[in-house]
Amino acid sequence: MIREAILTTLNADNSVHIAPMGVREIDNQILIAPFKPSTTLDNIKCNGQAVVNLTDDVRIFAGCLTGHYDWPTVPASVITGQRLENTLSHLELEVRKFDDDKHRPKFFCEIRHQKIHRPFMGFNRAQAAVLELAILVSRLPMLPQEKIDTEIKYLEIALEKTAGKDEIEAWGWLMDRISEYRLQQAASENMV
Repeated sequence: MIREAILTTLNADNSVHIAPMGVREIDNQILIAPFKPSTTLDNIKCNGQAVVNLTDDVRIFAGCLTGHYDWPTVPASVITGQRLENTLSHLELEVRKFDDDKHRPKFFCEIRHQKIHRPFMGFNRAQAAVLELAILVSRLPMLPQEKIDTEIKYLEIALEKTAGKDEIEAWGWLMDRISEYRLQQAASENMV
């Protein structure tokens, strides 16, 4: 099973890199498999540590894909790193095994520390729709425009029925990103 999470890693200058990523638990270890190239991949290779942040604030997922990175962090408890300040829970990880791959290397990580900060009250349908749209946005170059449009129409039903202000804000960021991407694609096609 893949859990959608926010990974925090440290850049070479000790600033915090925040990125959405699906992680898996396998044999009491957390598997992180970032695509090449990525800052998350470089950071974990460099320092061998990461924090998995489990949150119900879908704005963070949307924000990471649309340039909204100002999410407060605090120091991790056991590893050298930072976690999201307002996360529901977090896992502090240390790499135990690395399997390289030309597309998607795998880090098998030991959980060094975990803590629940507040209870998870469940996702409403709009939050799930924003997560799905965020995944589509992360794959814009890989998916046909028709598939994206079909998915958006379906996801909009949940948004219209159950969204609060945070979900509407996150949805807007993602839709703006799709529009920007399509404008860039059209401009590059017109140049050819």
